[in-house]
Amino acid sequence: MVKAMIMGIDTSCYTTSIALIGVDGEIKSDCRQVLQVKPGERGLQQSAAIFQHLGNIPRLLESCRISSLVAVTASSVPRPVAGSYLPVFKVAASFGESIARLANVPFIETSHQEGHIRAGLYGQAPSDAPFLAWHISGGTTELLYVTPKEVGFGIEKIGGSSDLHAGQFVDRVGVALGTPFPAGPHLEKIAMTSSTSQSLPVVTDGLTLSFSGPESAAQRLVGSVPPADLARQVFHCIGRSLLGVTLKAAEQYRVDRVLMVGGVASNCLIKEYLVENGSKRGIRFVFAKPELASDNAVGVGLIGYDRWKRGVL
Repeated sequence: MVKAMIMGIDTSCYTTSIALIGVDGEIKSDCRQVLQVKPGERGLQQSAAIFQHLGNIPRLLESCRISSLVAVTASSVPRPVAGSYLPVFKVAASFGESIARLANVPFIETSHQEGHIRAGLYGQAPSDAPFLAWHISGGTTELLYVTPKEVGFGIEKIGGSSDLHAGQFVDRVGVALGTPFPAGPHLEKIAMTSSTSQSLPVVTDGLTLSFSGPESAAQRLVGSVPPADLARQVFHCIGRSLLGVTLKAAEQYRVDRVLMVGGVASNCLIKEYLVENGSKRGIRFVFAKPELASDNAVGVGLIGYDRWKRGVL
């Protein structure tokens, strides 16, 4: 029996990913390749990322168990707003449209951010109620007001960082402490060995937070405090900052559910802090499954599945 599938493709700044979603809405394949960053460097230029994506996609296609495609979906822009653009996403769009034409199936474009939200909702009970969402990664720290629609979401950015993103904060301190880039998993492992209650300063203003000041404070402590203590302080600072802004937004928008997506949302220390302290204030933090929090094509494929199922192509 031939199994029909929807393909999702995502080429973000640091991960090439292809996913296959069955017509039953279940994940059939999730293939990824993290882009390589030279030791000591804190990122990749767009041209370097594109070069790696172009080499990764053919290899990922070979490793995916592809049968009969009914649609292909790709993230062609970072966010679903006018003017949103990053060259890396055009790799996903180009390959996606080419594969769809060869297979003679519909090609569906979406955004990287919508893919994160859809992946974060995978396995959650369906709800039509609006909710807040934090998209926190190396390239984004945005607080969103999300309204579910019959197909897709209405997304309004209502807050976020005014300078450094949460992932940049983590990466800069991690690299200063000698960890590889991206530093998140390495810094988390170090932080788990500390029990310090000390914290870096928290800077918020309404629904806006800032990590440049805390990052500068952290850099001044490098070499003078144990690396584990400093690592834990970084995650504690992020958790406190997110909670403070969330409480204000929840009251202003009258919602009590907050979806956490993006690579930083997979950090267990931040999750523990937000869940424990949010529940005391009547806020329910919902975290994407760890394997679906970081950049992936699963959410992109699921958006294609939603549209295919409802005939909105």
